[in-house]
Amino acid sequence: MFRLDAVTKVYRGKPALEDITLAIGPGETTVLIGPSGCGKTTICGLMIGLIKPDAGTVSFGDARLDAKTVNAIRLRLGYVIQDGGLFPHLTGRQNVCLMAKYLKWASARITQRVADLIALTRLAPEVLERYPLEMSGGQRQRVSLMRALMLDPDVLLLDEPLGALDPMVRADVQDDLAAIFRRLHKTVVLVTHDLSEASLFADRLILMRNGRIVQDGPTSDLFNRPAEPFVARFIGAQQKRASKGAIQ
Repeated sequence: MFRLDAVTKVYRGKPALEDITLAIGPGETTVLIGPSGCGKTTICGLMIGLIKPDAGTVSFGDARLDAKTVNAIRLRLGYVIQDGGLFPHLTGRQNVCLMAKYLKWASARITQRVADLIALTRLAPEVLERYPLEMSGGQRQRVSLMRALMLDPDVLLLDEPLGALDPMVRADVQDDLAAIFRRLHKTVVLVTHDLSEASLFADRLILMRNGRIVQDGPTSDLFNRPAEPFVARFIGAQQKRASKGAIQ
């Protein structure tokens, strides 16, 4: 679905990504994980065309992602960011239906699609009549997911989608997302810094550090066959943080 070939991105003389080559296969959930500043969000931005590489190429299917192709490719992508990224002056329903109306979908088609997504995300229908500031964090994320799924995209890109939620709400939304991924069988690329969250979702886990890929494979490989000492240190730090949170 996506391919990055020898991609480098530099900010103020410092590489955010350095010679990254990566292919994302169809129908799998790939999770990008790593410490802050490792480059995982930059990869997500490259895939949706918000960031341009300084070297190398980004492709979607057989098409190179560039100024000529980016708008058509974006119609085949769903994008969710932390805290939803909803337009605050629009109701939930208006946010969800925005692109469908822009593309001149028939009213009946829009109504049916919204009803299907309400059932899929388990959102109370009345929430769609509220503005984002009138919603809880979990509600905003469900509405944001509905908006991302409205056009039935080939790929879902989720950049720290649950990072702003409190732990109990986050756990509920995690379970719902995992069920949605299983049901839809879409290609998913998810960015997180949380190893337990990554383990819940990932068919394939990519651990990054300083703009490079450190390890790429099933989650079990990180625990059983760490590629370098940093992998074991990262796992240890995550486990320590999780145990401290459990005690508190």
